[in-house]
Amino acid sequence: MNNIMHVIYNLVLSLWIGGITIFTFIITPVIFRSFSRDMAGTIVGKLFPGYFWLNLILSIIALVLILFAGLSFTKSGYKISLALIVLALIINMYVTFKLHPDVRQVKQEIHSVEKLADDSPERKRFGKLHAISASLNLLLLADGITLLIISTALRK
Repeated sequence: MNNIMHVIYNLVLSLWIGGITIFTFIITPVIFRSFSRDMAGTIVGKLFPGYFWLNLILSIIALVLILFAGLSFTKSGYKISLALIVLALIINMYVTFKLHPDVRQVKQEIHSVEKLADDSPERKRFGKLHAISASLNLLLLADGITLLIISTALRK
């Protein structure tokens, strides 16, 4: 049973890493190359809620698995993995319940990024929130990759 749970855990981490990678480096760039900036922002904005919820759910599943499934890690592997999963869970909750709603609110105020002056307060606020979101997204990707490495390298 322990081996099956470890496979499920690795599958969850693979979905976590793959989802972030595909959305960040394939889907979003293709959308922004294919449509106007405003239209691309609208399309990606429609995808974000599902994307953020998926990341949150995967981090919850990873936490449940590491806490209750009897996965066999070395002591340090377990502690580091638990800390990384808790960090991911906190980030995903922040992004889902605070950051994304803030970004949506600013986007509603902007209406059109293409027509907005570069030095406008709304554009600066959106740029700051977008930078935070992008940074946290890359941090979650690195977190997931690290967890997958630990899952194989520090397994008993």
